Amino acid sequence: MSEPIQKVIERHNSAQHAEITGNFPLNRAVVAGEFLKRAVQEPDDEDAGKIMIEGEFNAMYELYQVTPSFVPQPYTWGKLGLASPETYFFLCDFIDMSNKLPEPVQFCSRLAELHRISESPTGKFGFHVPTCHGRFPQLVGWDSSWTSFFTKLLGDVLRTDLARNGPWPALEKVSDRILTAVLPRLLGVLESDGRSVKPSLIHGDLWDGNVGTEVGTGNILIFDAGAYYAHNEMEIGMWRCERHKLRSEVYKREYFRNTPVSEPADEWDDRNRIYCVKMNIVHSAQHAGSITRQTAFEDMCYLVHKYAPWVSQEIDEDEELKGFAKAVEDAKSH
Repeated sequence: MSEPIQKVIERHNSAQHAEITGNFPLNRAVVAGEFLKRAVQEPDDEDAGKIMIEGEFNAMYELYQVTPSFVPQPYTWGKLGLASPETYFFLCDFIDMSNKLPEPVQFCSRLAELHRISESPTGKFGFHVPTCHGRFPQLVGWDSSWTSFFTKLLGDVLRTDLARNGPWPALEKVSDRILTAVLPRLLGVLESDGRSVKPSLIHGDLWDGNVGTEVGTGNILIFDAGAYYAHNEMEIGMWRCERHKLRSEVYKREYFRNTPVSEPADEWDDRNRIYCVKMNIVHSAQHAGSITRQTAFEDMCYLVHKYAPWVSQEIDEDEELKGFAKAVEDAKSH
């Protein structure tokens, strides 16, 4: 390993040596810049650091192969030579970027290009290694059906939230209705009557903090990816979240100038709503007490009322349903 790289790793981690996976070229930006990301294993999950770093490297590498000017070049990932704590690192090109919001025309046209030209290596939805959304690994095993894939993905994050934030019977009841009745209708129609969904490579966590503009060139880049192959509209579910600046309508408008809305187009907003539910539930699991849990609940209530409302007989036969049937009814105008 290069002595300059060794010194930078030591500066960040007080390591005596590093075990490197793969070979990579060096340049001044990599050597001089703060280019290193690290993850320490958590006591309650001995594989967390490794999964996070391996997933990010593979996600960034896949994105770089498709649109190399849209992503800092990833070089390698590996394990630092520390006895304790067990620590993993990811190395990529250093690019001096501003944190201003991306210029919409360039950003959205390049994002649409990524989605349009990427091709799943299996023809299916998913990814070849687990990637993370925030600190949590995503359930991204290959699946030929988008409806089936997303049902498993959302179900997994709902279980994670339940484990982190504790029981909420109303949320659990409406979540089950979403998974078993709403998704087969709302997403299933994308794959019926001759329609199909192309598995497109998405960034997977594309909020304004994961986009930068290169100083001097104005080139826009994306980073910190949790990529997988998905319905392209999944990408912009994040842009519905109240906490993110990319929720400005100009970004959605510019994106759909470059790629068509999936049919049925009149259900686009409801698909965007359920994709945002996934983003908000992950945020809730990471930030106990966050309002995003309530927001996701209300959005799911809205979709249940619209696509799979409980009939009177079901409510009469289930005491728990009686307790929050009105909440679902009230959500119809949410």
